[in-house]
Amino acid sequence: MFIIFDPPKQAIVRLTCLTILLIILNNFLFGQLQPVYRFQQDDTSLKRKYFKEAMTKKNKLVSHLGKENSKEYKEAYDGIFDIVEGLLLSSRTITDPEADSYIKSVTSRILSVNPELKHLDVRVVFTRDYPPNAYSIGDGTIAFNAGLFVYLDNEAEFAFALCHELAHYYLEHSKKRLDKLVRLKTSDSLEKELKKLSKQEYGVGAQLERMIRQLQFDIFRHSREGEEEADRIGLQFFKNTGYSGTAPITAMQLLDKIDDTSYFSPLQLAKVLSFPDYPFKDRWVKKESMIFGAMNLDEASGLSKKERDSLKTHPDCSRRLELLKASAATINGQHFQINESLFRKFKTSFIPEIVEEVYRSGNVSFNLYLALRMLQDGQHKPLAIYSIARALNEIYQHQKDHKLGLIIETENRYYKEEYNLLLRMLYRLRLYEIAELNYHFCKQHENEMTGYEGFADEMKKAKTNKRAHQ
Repeated sequence: MFIIFDPPKQAIVRLTCLTILLIILNNFLFGQLQPVYRFQQDDTSLKRKYFKEAMTKKNKLVSHLGKENSKEYKEAYDGIFDIVEGLLLSSRTITDPEADSYIKSVTSRILSVNPELKHLDVRVVFTRDYPPNAYSIGDGTIAFNAGLFVYLDNEAEFAFALCHELAHYYLEHSKKRLDKLVRLKTSDSLEKELKKLSKQEYGVGAQLERMIRQLQFDIFRHSREGEEEADRIGLQFFKNTGYSGTAPITAMQLLDKIDDTSYFSPLQLAKVLSFPDYPFKDRWVKKESMIFGAMNLDEASGLSKKERDSLKTHPDCSRRLELLKASAATINGQHFQINESLFRKFKTSFIPEIVEEVYRSGNVSFNLYLALRMLQDGQHKPLAIYSIARALNEIYQHQKDHKLGLIIETENRYYKEEYNLLLRMLYRLRLYEIAELNYHFCKQHENEMTGYEGFADEMKKAKTNKRAHQ
């Protein structure tokens, strides 16, 4: 038997009204919240595992050292593994399961079709580092910077770059470079030259600098020869993978111009930092010196064309392209084999990871520069706004404490002009101007940032800083 309870009509009306009210309130509250950007979540146990593997390799290398120059080699290995530790155990390395699995999958594809590589003890990781580079440290650790990955067009280019770095490790280029450094350090000619310099009274510093520069250039020149060898052997590894042969060509073309490339549009300071009640002031960035404009770069740097090329992130790419182009063109294959959607996802999601890692490194001026460009392009806008407010508050506090130089760089002829303009502005801003600038910036974005974690605190700081100068 079912008993049907029929509530009074008034109760139904009240219940209906309450339900509608709750729905409206719920929608209002959720409409006010901003989704806080979710950075990739690293697996710290995986970082420790990678580092343990690297230390095992170090102990093996040290145990096999002969008596000759063992002290110098041990010191060199200590320095190398300090670098490994600084990479693998820091926030720089990305060990988010999805990203780690993806780079492992592409690497496994390369190793599985090249039997000569299967014995290699490699650890291949993404990093959050800004420089557009990938490198083999020499202990089996291969790092692929997010700052390079975001420029790639397809997975085949990614695979070719990994083949190149695996070739460096396979060919023991790091070990050969280390041998050369030890030979230079222990050579009689170097010792005699240093003794000779120590007896001079004048010009010692300049001569020593020239000598060190020449030694460095010799090592970089050897490295360029190694780059060509790694290209050639890496291409042999690559042709077995099933990826398209156009990738080595387009990748090399990218590397040739990458120092002058950016994934953001040029920063227009006067637009992004100008507000109705606090307009941008030209005197903040007006050039008062010709040091960066009229000075000839060749004369100013004191470097020859050959030496300047050695300082490029990827030197001699046009020559290297000519050497591999014909062979690469004969390779048939696909642009994607593992996961195109993940590749596309990381091209976008790695950008905030880079920007935040710059902040963690303590370079607040460059973090501000990237965040301003991110905001200007409408990329990850809430995160960009929060990052800018945070950076300006830090700059205010450091200038107040007379420690501004600890977190911002100074103008440099090798920086982009737009970054130099920002640096010039940061040094020229008076304390009250930083406070005003950040207050009006926060005020302009206040409504769209409601509910975004951390922004309210930054806005409160900006208001407090502004009131301190009234």
